Amino acid sequence: MNRQAIDGPLAPLCVIDRLEVGPVSLEPRRLAMPYVVVAGGGRTETRLLCRFEEEVFDPSARADFNLASLTGAQVALNYGLFCREIVFRGPFDPIDRRFLASMAENTAREIYVKKFLEPNPFLVGEATQMPAVRQPEYSNAELRFPDAVQVPVRSPVWTSDVSGFGVLSSGGKDSLLSLGLLEELGYEPHSLFVNESGRHWYTALNAHRYLARTRPNRTARVWTTSDRVFAWMLRQLPFVRSDFARLRSDEYPIRLWTVGVFLFGALAVARKRRLGRVVIGDEYDTTERKEHAGIPHYDGLYDQSRYFDEAMTRYYRRKGWPLVQFSLLRSMSELLIQKTLVERYPELQSQQLSCHAAHLEKGRVKPCGRCEKCRRIVSMLSAFGADPAACGYTANQIEDCLDALVDKAVHQEAVAARHVLWLLDRRGRLPDRARNRGKELPEVLNLRFHEDRAPPGYLPDDLRAPLLRLLLENASGALIRRGRSWESITAESLDRIGREARRVRPSRTARAPEPTTDPNLD
Repeated sequence: MNRQAIDGPLAPLCVIDRLEVGPVSLEPRRLAMPYVVVAGGGRTETRLLCRFEEEVFDPSARADFNLASLTGAQVALNYGLFCREIVFRGPFDPIDRRFLASMAENTAREIYVKKFLEPNPFLVGEATQMPAVRQPEYSNAELRFPDAVQVPVRSPVWTSDVSGFGVLSSGGKDSLLSLGLLEELGYEPHSLFVNESGRHWYTALNAHRYLARTRPNRTARVWTTSDRVFAWMLRQLPFVRSDFARLRSDEYPIRLWTVGVFLFGALAVARKRRLGRVVIGDEYDTTERKEHAGIPHYDGLYDQSRYFDEAMTRYYRRKGWPLVQFSLLRSMSELLIQKTLVERYPELQSQQLSCHAAHLEKGRVKPCGRCEKCRRIVSMLSAFGADPAACGYTANQIEDCLDALVDKAVHQEAVAARHVLWLLDRRGRLPDRARNRGKELPEVLNLRFHEDRAPPGYLPDDLRAPLLRLLLENASGALIRRGRSWESITAESLDRIGREARRVRPSRTARAPEPTTDPNLD
């Protein structure tokens, strides 16, 4: 028993005696993973389902049971804070066990800081007053693997081609730009959509329908009930408001391990299609290392950070899976991503949707025009003269978003938010009360290379030079961080520095900040 779960400072959060996950039930196009909560003398159960549009599993193969078990286990990594014990049933090998334990611990720390030490409208009772205490470990759960295997489980059928790209797709600007860039570079990337069973799928629906029609052999969808399992788990936590489903918020109530759920859902398709590279659309400001009351953390963005990409690539390598994971967009601000998508690929941009409160209207999904994401998208498009109507906004929604931008914050890199206000002010798109609030910060429209956020070596050698040449056609230039200032740099110099950097092992400065737990699996 984990003593911390009984008498530690995080004990009030430990309300589940045991979470049992698995064993998986497997068919060629379907997996089902039982989730069982044992708490207060009672027992309740649900199932995580994943359905595929093609046959991706051989139910008689041990490696396929291993991959399916890993896929089904990801949701559970959000609940180490709340359980005395998590039991993972299935053929998990030593590499898997280390991965799951490390990511569960890291996620517990992120959730503790971001969901309990910072304001969270979904919480009630004692959980709203949690103390900020630095500890060697943050997860309350002891992880158990009763069916563990001692020899690494390999997948002999997993072969790949480095020219085969899978783009983890959501209907947002990042995955659409990644797709467009790869196609322009001469590749035939596959868009891999993971369809949650609830309305969250609306965000991706326009893009999926368009790509399935125009690129039918390179568009895949995995249907999953992960959203139902997340909601079911919230009902097991007494400190979460019972009306959480009716509370309007731009944040999830508890979970922070979400990209990992979608990513593992897409891996079986990547294996079937022999894809050697998995691209995730993450930008410059998603790699963060911060402290809260002495507690190091990733600002809730670990699974969007460069550290996550590198940790996953190392995990794939140790498993013998021929995959590399990275983002094409690490050097780009959100504003530059939006600008590039509009200017280079307007037909893809017209499918863009980032609103999680979207609705169906005459067979097409439309944004709500009221949420933080809508304010952000409308403001960026308007800042450089693009028309938000191209992706579904009405004239009234556009004006309302720009008016609300003055009084309501956006979740955006500070320099980008100020530069957007400056651009809007120059165009006369802000109300009088907002005049002169912005500031010209032109670095946000440059490619930016930084030791931690976007080092020159983050891209594969064969991709770096041609990609940089494309991106510089829409960026103002390229900058590299030297000490406390930005310096201009050429694409040729970046390519040379990147090649040199990839010949040596990354330094410890690129690792996790927590000395006792390394989610990058060093």
